[in-house]
Amino acid sequence: MALSMRLSRGGSKKRPYYRIVVADARSPRDGKFIEKIGTYNPLLAKDDEKRIVLDTDRAKHWLSVGAQPTDRVARFLDVTGVKERTAKNNPNKGKPGEKAVERAEEKAEKLKAAEEAAAEAKAAAEAAAAAPAEESAAEEAPAAEEATTEEAPAAEGGEEKAEG
Repeated sequence: MALSMRLSRGGSKKRPYYRIVVADARSPRDGKFIEKIGTYNPLLAKDDEKRIVLDTDRAKHWLSVGAQPTDRVARFLDVTGVKERTAKNNPNKGKPGEKAVERAEEKAEKLKAAEEAAAEAKAAAEAAAAAPAEESAAEEAPAAEEATTEEAPAAEGGEEKAEG
């Protein structure tokens, strides 16, 4: 039989109160337990001595028999000095998941493309603003030539219609 030292919830809605119990690992959280070895009241101040009440002799006994404390109970045992608990270190805790990384990369690519398009538009606008004097002089001469060439085909087309 696997023994577990864990919290069993009591109290009313929004007013939790926990018993620290030794129970069979297969039994439900608030179900049958072997022995109550303490209490935990999270509503009390952190420096209040009644926040965590633990029978250290019984806790040592159950640990020697092979009961496995849950993470929270192990913290309580460490605070009371019954059992040393090594602090866990998860270096990947703050890193985003795969999907989040993909979305960030896509967003960065879209942002880069938008910046490039804006830069091109700005460069084109600057070029258009800088060279209007040069272009206007160059445009006037070809515009006159185009006008004479456009009138000639129109006149030819009109003659063909007249003949037909």
